Amino acid sequence: MKLKFTAQALHDLYRLRKFIAEKNPKAATKYSEKLLSTIRKLESNPMLGKALEAELDGRELIAGHYVIHYTMRDELIYILKIWHGKEER
Repeated sequence: MKLKFTAQALHDLYRLRKFIAEKNPKAATKYSEKLLSTIRKLESNPMLGKALEAELDGRELIAGHYVIHYTMRDELIYILKIWHGKEER
């Protein structure tokens, strides 16, 4: 399966990286690379995350301190939202 990031997910990645980079640019690179590496694991194992009760086709993957919501349709994995676990959602 292939990954596709929604505009919201891309915005989330940018926002999270920018927040970390304000204090530590090297850490921002490290965390974003690690997060993307974990997300890429979905390509070979799309059921890695747990099913969400609130969203019929939605799934949730935890990557360290980050939460990723995604769904699968037509051989594509759509990354919907990404946020830090301490953020209110």
